[in-house]
Amino acid sequence: MRKRDYGREYLKDVGAKLASVESHNAGKFERAGRMIADAYEQDRLVHVYGGGGHTCLMIFEMFFRAGGLANINPIIGHDITPVCQALKYLEVERTTGYANCLIRYYGVGRDDLLIIFHNIGMNPTTIDAAEEARKRGAKIIAISSSQWRRKLPLDHPIRHPNKKHLFDYADLAIDDQNPYGDAAFKLEGFNVALAPTSTMVDAYIAHRMVIEAVAEMLRRGLQPPVFRSANLPGGDEFNSEMIKRYRARVKDL
Repeated sequence: MRKRDYGREYLKDVGAKLASVESHNAGKFERAGRMIADAYEQDRLVHVYGGGGHTCLMIFEMFFRAGGLANINPIIGHDITPVCQALKYLEVERTTGYANCLIRYYGVGRDDLLIIFHNIGMNPTTIDAAEEARKRGAKIIAISSSQWRRKLPLDHPIRHPNKKHLFDYADLAIDDQNPYGDAAFKLEGFNVALAPTSTMVDAYIAHRMVIEAVAEMLRRGLQPPVFRSANLPGGDEFNSEMIKRYRARVKDL
Protein backbone atom coordinates (compact mmCIF):
# COMPACT_ATOMS: atom_id res chain seq x y z
CA MET A 1 0.00 0.00 0.00
CA ARG A 2 1.33 3.42 -0.95
CA LYS A 3 2.18 5.61 2.01
CA ARG A 4 0.04 8.74 2.27
CA ASP A 5 1.78 12.08 1.89
CA TYR A 6 0.18 13.79 4.87
CA GLY A 7 1.91 17.10 4.27
CA ARG A 8 0.72 17.33 0.68
CA GLU A 9 -2.81 16.32 1.67
CA TYR A 10 -3.04 18.83 4.48
CA LEU A 11 -1.53 21.60 2.36
CA LYS A 12 -4.09 20.82 -0.35
CA ASP A 13 -6.88 20.89 2.25
CA VAL A 14 -5.80 24.26 3.64
CA GLY A 15 -5.36 25.72 0.16
CA ALA A 16 -8.78 24.52 -0.95
CA LYS A 17 -10.45 26.05 2.09
CA LEU A 18 -8.72 29.39 1.59
CA ALA A 19 -9.67 29.40 -2.10
CA SER A 20 -13.29 28.57 -1.27
CA VAL A 21 -13.53 31.30 1.36
CA GLU A 22 -12.06 33.80 -1.08
CA SER A 23 -14.41 32.90 -3.92
CA HIS A 24 -17.51 32.93 -1.72
CA ASN A 25 -16.68 36.19 0.07
CA ALA A 26 -14.80 38.32 -2.45
CA GLY A 27 -17.48 40.99 -2.68
CA LYS A 28 -17.91 40.91 1.07
CA PHE A 29 -14.23 41.59 1.64
CA GLU A 30 -14.58 44.72 -0.48
CA ARG A 31 -17.60 45.82 1.54
CA ALA A 32 -15.72 45.16 4.79
CA GLY A 33 -12.90 47.31 3.46
CA ARG A 34 -15.31 50.16 2.79
CA MET A 35 -16.78 49.87 6.29
CA ILE A 36 -13.32 49.97 7.87
CA ALA A 37 -12.34 52.91 5.67
CA ASP A 38 -15.53 54.71 6.69
CA ALA A 39 -14.60 54.28 10.35
CA TYR A 40 -11.12 55.67 9.76
CA GLU A 41 -12.41 58.59 7.70
CA GLN A 42 -14.74 59.45 10.60
CA ASP A 43 -11.80 59.15 13.04
CA ARG A 44 -13.37 56.14 14.74
CA LEU A 45 -11.64 53.12 16.18
CA VAL A 46 -12.32 49.70 14.68
CA HIS A 47 -13.23 47.41 17.57
CA VAL A 48 -12.21 43.75 17.21
CA TYR A 49 -13.50 40.93 19.42
CA GLY A 50 -13.21 37.15 19.54
CA GLY A 51 -16.09 35.32 21.19
CA GLY A 52 -13.96 32.81 23.08
CA GLY A 53 -11.21 30.22 22.73
CA HIS A 54 -8.92 30.24 19.72
CA THR A 55 -11.02 32.77 17.82
CA CYS A 56 -9.66 35.31 20.32
CA LEU A 57 -6.34 34.92 18.51
CA MET A 58 -7.80 37.00 15.69
CA ILE A 59 -7.87 40.01 17.99
CA PHE A 60 -4.10 39.80 18.24
CA GLU A 61 -3.77 39.01 14.55
CA MET A 62 -5.22 42.45 13.78
CA PHE A 63 -3.83 44.49 16.69
CA PHE A 64 -0.44 46.21 16.89
CA ARG A 65 1.52 44.33 14.28
CA ALA A 66 3.54 45.09 11.19
CA GLY A 67 1.23 45.67 8.24
CA GLY A 68 -1.79 46.16 10.50
CA LEU A 69 -4.00 49.16 11.16
CA ALA A 70 -3.19 51.48 14.05
CA ASN A 71 -6.83 52.35 14.81
CA ILE A 72 -7.70 48.82 15.94
CA ASN A 73 -9.20 48.66 19.43
CA PRO A 74 -8.86 45.08 20.76
CA ILE A 75 -11.68 43.99 23.05
CA ILE A 76 -9.88 41.50 25.28
CA GLY A 77 -11.69 39.31 27.77
CA HIS A 78 -8.72 37.58 29.36
CA ASP A 79 -10.94 34.91 30.94
CA ILE A 80 -12.07 33.61 27.53
CA THR A 81 -8.71 33.56 25.72
CA PRO A 82 -6.33 30.59 25.40
CA VAL A 83 -3.90 32.33 27.78
CA CYS A 84 -6.40 31.60 30.55
CA GLN A 85 -6.66 28.12 32.06
CA ALA A 86 -8.44 26.02 29.44
CA LEU A 87 -11.27 24.60 31.51
CA LYS A 88 -11.87 28.00 33.06
CA TYR A 89 -12.23 29.78 29.73
CA LEU A 90 -14.49 27.02 28.44
CA GLU A 91 -16.82 27.59 31.37
CA VAL A 92 -16.69 31.38 31.18
CA GLU A 93 -17.49 31.47 27.46
CA ARG A 94 -20.66 29.54 28.22
CA THR A 95 -21.74 32.09 30.83
CA THR A 96 -24.22 34.83 30.00
CA GLY A 97 -23.58 38.46 30.94
CA TYR A 98 -19.79 38.46 30.72
CA ALA A 99 -19.44 39.89 27.22
CA ASN A 100 -21.93 42.73 27.77
CA CYS A 101 -19.49 44.17 30.30
CA LEU A 102 -16.62 44.01 27.79
CA ILE A 103 -18.54 45.91 25.12
CA ARG A 104 -19.42 48.63 27.64
CA TYR A 105 -15.92 48.80 29.12
CA TYR A 106 -14.25 49.25 25.75
CA GLY A 107 -16.69 51.99 24.82
CA VAL A 108 -18.35 50.57 21.71
CA GLY A 109 -20.88 53.23 20.75
CA ARG A 110 -23.37 54.43 18.18
CA ASP A 111 -22.19 54.10 14.57
CA ASP A 112 -18.93 52.46 15.67
CA LEU A 113 -17.69 49.39 13.80
CA LEU A 114 -17.26 46.11 15.66
CA ILE A 115 -15.67 43.05 14.03
CA ILE A 116 -16.60 39.81 15.81
CA PHE A 117 -14.87 36.49 15.15
CA HIS A 118 -16.31 33.20 16.34
CA ASN A 119 -16.19 30.17 14.09
CA ILE A 120 -19.16 28.52 15.80
CA GLY A 121 -21.09 31.69 16.55
CA MET A 122 -23.61 30.61 19.16
CA ASN A 123 -22.00 30.66 22.61
CA PRO A 124 -23.07 33.28 25.19
CA THR A 125 -19.89 35.37 25.02
CA THR A 126 -20.40 35.79 21.28
CA ILE A 127 -24.14 36.46 21.30
CA ASP A 128 -24.08 38.78 24.33
CA ALA A 129 -21.34 40.90 22.73
CA ALA A 130 -23.29 41.20 19.50
CA GLU A 131 -26.53 41.97 21.30
CA GLU A 132 -24.95 44.63 23.52
CA ALA A 133 -23.24 46.25 20.54
CA ARG A 134 -26.54 46.32 18.67
CA LYS A 135 -28.28 47.97 21.62
CA ARG A 136 -25.58 50.62 21.60
CA GLY A 137 -26.04 51.31 17.89
CA ALA A 138 -22.84 49.80 16.51
CA LYS A 139 -22.36 48.19 13.10
CA ILE A 140 -21.16 44.58 13.10
CA ILE A 141 -18.98 42.58 10.74
CA ALA A 142 -19.42 38.95 11.77
CA ILE A 143 -16.99 36.17 10.82
CA SER A 144 -18.42 32.74 11.54
CA SER A 145 -19.54 29.43 10.03
CA SER A 146 -22.76 28.74 8.17
CA GLN A 147 -22.19 24.99 8.65
CA TRP A 148 -22.30 25.32 12.42
CA ARG A 149 -25.30 27.60 12.12
CA ARG A 150 -27.20 24.93 10.18
CA LYS A 151 -26.11 21.83 12.03
CA LEU A 152 -25.77 22.53 15.76
CA PRO A 153 -28.93 21.29 17.54
CA LEU A 154 -31.10 24.01 19.05
CA ASP A 155 -31.00 22.32 22.44
CA HIS A 156 -27.20 22.04 22.58
CA PRO A 157 -25.91 23.41 25.93
CA ILE A 158 -23.22 25.64 24.42
CA ARG A 159 -25.90 27.79 22.77
CA HIS A 160 -26.97 31.14 24.15
CA PRO A 161 -30.44 30.86 25.74
CA ASN A 162 -31.94 32.92 22.91
CA LYS A 163 -30.79 30.26 20.36
CA LYS A 164 -29.52 32.92 17.92
CA HIS A 165 -26.39 32.86 15.77
CA LEU A 166 -23.83 35.63 15.34
CA PHE A 167 -24.96 36.15 11.74
CA ASP A 168 -28.39 37.19 13.06
CA TYR A 169 -26.79 40.41 14.33
CA ALA A 170 -24.52 41.16 11.38
CA ASP A 171 -24.56 44.11 9.02
CA LEU A 172 -22.05 42.06 7.05
CA ALA A 173 -21.67 38.28 7.49
CA ILE A 174 -18.48 36.61 6.25
CA ASP A 175 -18.61 32.82 6.16
CA ASP A 176 -15.31 31.22 7.22
CA GLN A 177 -16.77 27.81 6.23
CA ASN A 178 -15.42 26.23 9.41
CA PRO A 179 -16.55 22.59 9.18
CA TYR A 180 -18.97 21.20 11.72
CA GLY A 181 -16.71 19.67 14.35
CA ASP A 182 -13.80 22.05 13.57
CA ALA A 183 -11.14 19.49 12.66
CA ALA A 184 -11.58 17.38 9.53
CA PHE A 185 -8.29 15.58 8.73
CA LYS A 186 -8.60 11.82 9.18
CA LEU A 187 -6.07 9.01 9.62
CA GLU A 188 -6.83 5.36 9.01
CA GLY A 189 -7.61 3.43 12.17
CA PHE A 190 -8.32 6.57 14.22
CA ASN A 191 -11.80 8.07 14.38
CA VAL A 192 -10.99 11.52 15.83
CA ALA A 193 -10.32 14.28 13.30
CA LEU A 194 -7.04 16.24 13.44
CA ALA A 195 -5.51 19.52 12.34
CA PRO A 196 -8.24 22.19 12.34
CA THR A 197 -7.83 24.99 9.82
CA SER A 198 -10.05 27.71 11.27
CA THR A 199 -7.19 29.78 12.70
CA MET A 200 -5.45 29.94 9.32
CA VAL A 201 -8.69 30.72 7.51
CA ASP A 202 -9.78 33.41 9.97
CA ALA A 203 -6.34 35.02 9.87
CA TYR A 204 -6.63 35.12 6.08
CA ILE A 205 -10.02 36.81 6.41
CA ALA A 206 -8.62 39.34 8.88
CA HIS A 207 -5.82 40.37 6.53
CA ARG A 208 -8.08 40.35 3.44
CA MET A 209 -10.28 42.91 5.14
CA VAL A 210 -7.26 45.08 5.94
CA ILE A 211 -6.00 44.88 2.35
CA GLU A 212 -9.36 46.05 1.03
CA ALA A 213 -9.58 48.76 3.70
CA VAL A 214 -6.18 50.21 2.83
CA ALA A 215 -6.97 50.07 -0.90
CA GLU A 216 -10.23 51.94 -0.25
CA MET A 217 -8.46 54.55 1.90
CA LEU A 218 -6.00 55.19 -0.91
CA ARG A 219 -8.86 55.55 -3.41
CA ARG A 220 -10.31 58.23 -1.13
CA GLY A 221 -7.00 60.07 -0.89
CA LEU A 222 -6.50 59.13 2.77
CA GLN A 223 -3.21 58.18 4.40
CA PRO A 224 -3.73 54.67 5.79
CA PRO A 225 -2.61 54.26 9.43
CA VAL A 226 -0.49 51.15 8.94
CA PHE A 227 2.28 50.09 11.31
CA ARG A 228 5.72 49.13 10.07
CA SER A 229 7.68 46.44 11.86
CA ALA A 230 9.11 47.84 15.09
CA ASN A 231 12.09 45.55 14.47
CA LEU A 232 13.16 47.38 11.29
CA PRO A 233 15.62 50.27 11.49
CA GLY A 234 13.49 53.37 12.00
CA GLY A 235 10.40 51.29 12.79
CA ASP A 236 9.82 52.79 16.22
CA GLU A 237 10.17 56.30 14.84
CA PHE A 238 7.74 55.61 11.99
CA ASN A 239 5.14 54.17 14.35
CA SER A 240 5.49 56.80 17.04
CA GLU A 241 3.07 59.33 15.54
CA MET A 242 0.31 56.74 15.16
CA ILE A 243 0.89 55.52 18.69
CA LYS A 244 0.71 59.09 19.93
CA ARG A 245 -2.57 59.57 18.04
CA TYR A 246 -4.30 56.47 19.40
CA ARG A 247 -2.68 55.73 22.76
CA ALA A 248 -5.24 57.60 24.83
CA ARG A 249 -8.14 55.91 23.03
CA VAL A 250 -6.94 52.31 22.65
CA LYS A 251 -6.93 50.84 26.15
CA ASP A 252 -4.40 48.08 25.40
CA LEU A 253 -1.68 50.19 23.77
